Amino acid sequence: MTDDTTPIWLRPERAAVGRPAERTRAEITAAAIAVADRGGPDAVSMRNIADELGTGPASLYRYVGGRDDLLDLMVDATAAEYRLDPPTGDHVRDLVAVAEQARSIMLRHPWLPELVLTRPVLGPCTLDVLDHVLEALADHPGDGRTKLEIFALLNAIAATFALNELAAGNRAERAAAYLGHIAAAGERPRITALWDELTAPNDDSDDRRAERLAALVSSLLQ
Repeated sequence: MTDDTTPIWLRPERAAVGRPAERTRAEITAAAIAVADRGGPDAVSMRNIADELGTGPASLYRYVGGRDDLLDLMVDATAAEYRLDPPTGDHVRDLVAVAEQARSIMLRHPWLPELVLTRPVLGPCTLDVLDHVLEALADHPGDGRTKLEIFALLNAIAATFALNELAAGNRAERAAAYLGHIAAAGERPRITALWDELTAPNDDSDDRRAERLAALVSSLLQ
């Protein structure tokens, strides 16, 4: 017997009663991701997913318990987009590679960073990533709890990087306009110096991001 605390992956694929299955969880999850990619997490509803699939909302409850299940399935499904190459033996390099991929996946799915930060999920695809991180950390002196914390913090770092990049909208532009105004006034030399650095031509942003990620990952491993 299952209840609301039972992970969706430990429940039957569909209800035991009713008509033969017409959908799969994978199809429903893919439809939910498509809806979220277009309209954000608030667009994820049973009605909108049903419209995406060309069916009625009530039929979806034969496969998922509700919106919470959908969000869990969506977050986990995006973890299938990782390419998990064999570890190199360099802890920092291997974890930075995971974090860089996490950031890229989150930029493809702008709704994902917030969910990673607010409702972490451990399903089949996410478990593959965790297992890869544990393999990369096989000779790290930390215990299991420490390695799990490293995995969680790695996801949080990647989500923060992605959120900062995704914030380059109207609010970021308004903040930049004010910062530029204060810098031009010259009354705050440190702000002016910061503005000069921010607005200078920058052709190595990828390298600088990788350096910052490496520094953060190194601090996690200490």
